[in-house]
Amino acid sequence: MPDIVLATLNAKYIHASLGLRCLRANLGPLRERSALHEFTIAQKPVEIVERLLALEPRIVGFGVYIWNVTETTRVVRLLKALRPGLKIVLGGPEVSHETGEQDICRLADHVITGWGDISFPKLCDALLHGPRPLSKLIVGEQPPLEQLALPYDEYDDDDLAHRLLYVEASRGCPFKCEFCLSSLDKTAWAFETDRFLAAMARLHARGARHFKFVDRTFNLKIETSARILEFFLARLDERLFVHFEVVPDQLPERLKQLIARFPPGTLQFEVGIQSFNPEVQARISRRQDNQRTADNLRWLAKQSPAHVHADLIFGLPGETLESFAAGFDRLVALGPHEIQVGVLKRLRGTPIVRHTETHRMVYDPEPPYAILQTDVADFATVQRMTRFARYWDLVANAGRLPRCLALLLGEARPFERFMAFSDALWAGTGKTHQIGFEPLVDALHDHLRDTLRLPADVVLQAVQEDYRASGARGKPSCLAQAAVQLAARPSDKPLSVRQQRHLNSREPA
Repeated sequence: MPDIVLATLNAKYIHASLGLRCLRANLGPLRERSALHEFTIAQKPVEIVERLLALEPRIVGFGVYIWNVTETTRVVRLLKALRPGLKIVLGGPEVSHETGEQDICRLADHVITGWGDISFPKLCDALLHGPRPLSKLIVGEQPPLEQLALPYDEYDDDDLAHRLLYVEASRGCPFKCEFCLSSLDKTAWAFETDRFLAAMARLHARGARHFKFVDRTFNLKIETSARILEFFLARLDERLFVHFEVVPDQLPERLKQLIARFPPGTLQFEVGIQSFNPEVQARISRRQDNQRTADNLRWLAKQSPAHVHADLIFGLPGETLESFAAGFDRLVALGPHEIQVGVLKRLRGTPIVRHTETHRMVYDPEPPYAILQTDVADFATVQRMTRFARYWDLVANAGRLPRCLALLLGEARPFERFMAFSDALWAGTGKTHQIGFEPLVDALHDHLRDTLRLPADVVLQAVQEDYRASGARGKPSCLAQAAVQLAARPSDKPLSVRQQRHLNSREPA
């Protein structure tokens, strides 16, 4: 039985915690007395507790994040009720700031703020062997990266076969965007490149093919970025998939030439735009050359083989619905494959709080602390944008309705056109979740035909082609109705080629 259990509640099973593996890799002599156990937020807290207590640990360390703090608090409360003597240690970004305000911190025995690679082993040694630490709150030590053991051998064969592997060539960020916890870093620190690539080579040799880099600024140092791209170019196969987050206004020709050599489906770039409004950018200390960003994003989306995921945030201080709409329209025109519309969240410890009074920013007090209103976006507007973001995921980012989406967005004012559909879908369903694919298709069909007054045959053809390509096996009402109407036509009236094709494709009763 392990004396030390490292645990966290992931959002999904496919996610594998890099943080826990960093901690275990650096436990030194205590590593053999430890075990790593991951759960998901969908699991019942009492079942998680049962599994943890069956291990009879003396110490349980939890990784706590904005997405799991509510569920982890329930687990910790149950553990302390059942085994008061069990030592609970917390770490992670959610408990590294404002610890005095959190129930989970009050329940725990110790909280490590910031880096835990060195501080967690020291704390465990003291708890197991003495002398017992006097302080509940422990400020994490930040050692030079060369002193840290790399965590990648902690991924087991099941991880390699079934999960997304998170890796980091660097930590920290030199930029100061106030909504982001990385703004607290003084700079970015890089792991020694040869050592890092040797670890990647071992992972690849063991069968790893999905690598998700968590570096905040992958292309900050071009020489390192180039070497990493060259590493993966030398190991191309049909299963390789690599994800990077890139600085959008820094993409020199050398990197473009390397990117262009990858086959489609291999690279994914996450590009944080957040806002195209220069006044908002300045207000939140975000440095971004918008024209260079647009040029690079256009090249990535339309000329490179990479899949491009771009982010926008609604609710930043001073961002109106109109200015956000202008930025959204500009981004759509650049052609990224996905646009993630997010609503601002107040991460604990971030400098964004300095705008709270000036811009009358009100946040939900419960995780994930989403913005509720600002001085230029009232509560009703933020709610509309929250629904817009959800429906955009369903219709656009899901990728199942490309022809219908093109009709919906049109050639001008895509934000305005999608917002009209979003408002109509909400009015018609009263739902943002648990909307079936067929009802969504029907709602989109009716909006295109009846509200936008597009030609009925054009709309029907787009719906039919999208639905067939999606692989869905149901029967949206709009397609079933069209099939009935076609079948009921008088036999002496010839059908058009399109109508005949549709009639022939009907599924047997």
